[in-house]
Amino acid sequence: MDRTGSSRRTFVAGAAATTGALAIGSVALGAAPAVAAEPSAAPSVAVLGGGVAGLTAAHELAERGFHVTVYERRALGGKARSMDVPDSARGGRRPLPAEHGFRFIPGIYHNLPDTMRRIPFPGNANGVWDNLVAPAEMSFARTGREDLRIPLPWPGHRAAALTLEEIRRAVTALLDTARSIPLHEAAYFVDRFLVFLTSCDERRDDTWERTPWWEFLRAERMSYDYQRILAVGLTRNIVATKAEEASTRTVATLLEAFAFNALGRGADGPLDRILNLPTNEAWIDPWAAHLTGLGVEFRIGWTVRELAYDSASGRIGAVVVEDPQGVRRSVTADHYVSAMPVEHARRTWGAALRAADPQLARCDRLETDWMTGIQFYLTEPAPLLDGHANCIDSPWSLTAIQQARHWQARDFPADYGDGAAVDCLSVDISEWDRPGILYGRTAKQCTRTEVAREVWAQLKAAFNDTGLTVLKDSALHSWFLDPGVDGLGTPNPTNEDQLLVHPVGTFHNRPKAATRIPNLFLAGDYVAVDIDLATMEGANASARQAVNALLDRTGSPAARCTVQPLFRAPELEGLKRHDRLRYRLGLRNALDVG
Repeated sequence: MDRTGSSRRTFVAGAAATTGALAIGSVALGAAPAVAAEPSAAPSVAVLGGGVAGLTAAHELAERGFHVTVYERRALGGKARSMDVPDSARGGRRPLPAEHGFRFIPGIYHNLPDTMRRIPFPGNANGVWDNLVAPAEMSFARTGREDLRIPLPWPGHRAAALTLEEIRRAVTALLDTARSIPLHEAAYFVDRFLVFLTSCDERRDDTWERTPWWEFLRAERMSYDYQRILAVGLTRNIVATKAEEASTRTVATLLEAFAFNALGRGADGPLDRILNLPTNEAWIDPWAAHLTGLGVEFRIGWTVRELAYDSASGRIGAVVVEDPQGVRRSVTADHYVSAMPVEHARRTWGAALRAADPQLARCDRLETDWMTGIQFYLTEPAPLLDGHANCIDSPWSLTAIQQARHWQARDFPADYGDGAAVDCLSVDISEWDRPGILYGRTAKQCTRTEVAREVWAQLKAAFNDTGLTVLKDSALHSWFLDPGVDGLGTPNPTNEDQLLVHPVGTFHNRPKAATRIPNLFLAGDYVAVDIDLATMEGANASARQAVNALLDRTGSPAARCTVQPLFRAPELEGLKRHDRLRYRLGLRNALDVG
């Protein structure tokens, strides 16, 4: 759903809808053959997809003088966008803001923040990057036990004010957790982390990529709290994937980066950062306006159907798209950047194209799963915490954050909705195939209303369980579930916005940004990048790699995009070299006691 509050974006979408038949370089299929773009001194690039990857590619290309057209089937920003709750505005206010899932931009990101600094925003010296704010804490919310609240200190950090009762509860939770995870189990977890830290790249890419995180931690032998906090809780909160299936390489690489981020090493900023406004207001709309000023053209409502491969030339000859009126057209450009999510991109690759580059066929092995957001609007603030909460005992693996307290540039009831809602509790549902506590059915088996009721019940079980009524039924104003989810409660539910997950072996099936087709390049969070995780940072870095590959292929003298890898601690490099020798000799890591 596009945001009606953005004048720039509304204009772009409207123009696409009313002038689609006149789009440069496109004709209705069946009426005439594909025609090339109008002659221009600047090479033309068709960017297929307007999410973070597509907008990043367009940004980098436009700055280097290319003529760029972005084709986006629905709305700019993709899964990162915010959206309006239909029919929720009253009295001249904006509609209530909703989202596919809350944004999380940690300090380990470097490439995405660099782009954000280059997007102008009124009053900000560092562009939209200055719209990032750092929550003061996070928590593991336990069901039937005190929640473990963890402060997140950073330079300039001001700790949240606590009452004596809150201090008592925090200390109780800390001692309870320390007691419930036996000392030998905690020591074993630390040892396993040190094994990974000192493992060479070859061992990481081979042995640890083939080992599930659950198995690496020997979680099946450990206590319940070890499993829920150290194996599952950290994985869900940081990597958004399943500990039982995720590769150790992926999970531990991110834990390593976060550990150094917490120590102030190799970080762009604090460990946890979010936006101080709904995503489109803080970032996506200013980005679209900036790109339009750079000459980028947008075709909103245009769906890519096929990349037409010309076997004779070995190149992409055209792209078949469906315009907003449902008319199929053939559009051409000098170069093409496929920047769609993998589940959509691979539908557009025919047999001949896959045969021309086997890495495209390997993308069929990449797996996606459901991770979808729901927002609850409250008529009174809930005293939760100043940051993210991970409901680690919830059957549907819920994570949540109160948005309004961080959107300090807005007066929520004065600016949004009908004036009655004062806060937005944004929740991510990560587990859709496990029975809930209210209906005994999975999320996919529930209707949309039942999903909302079940999530609310699981939230109350996590937060209202130790004598406090944090979430009140009387304060629930309304809810909004991502419209990309459809058919809930039927035999065939669908989700238009899935998440790439990382079971063992995924690393070896990720494609490179450069393909064997001279004028085709790949960008998206499924493309091989250093962060090895489906993230906005990965999407941004892959787009930079795609642009660099295009520049290399065309022999362009333009400056290459900077692609900054994850931080590597120089103190560990000697230990990794030693482990490389042991790996080649068929020996375990020196610290690996099994």
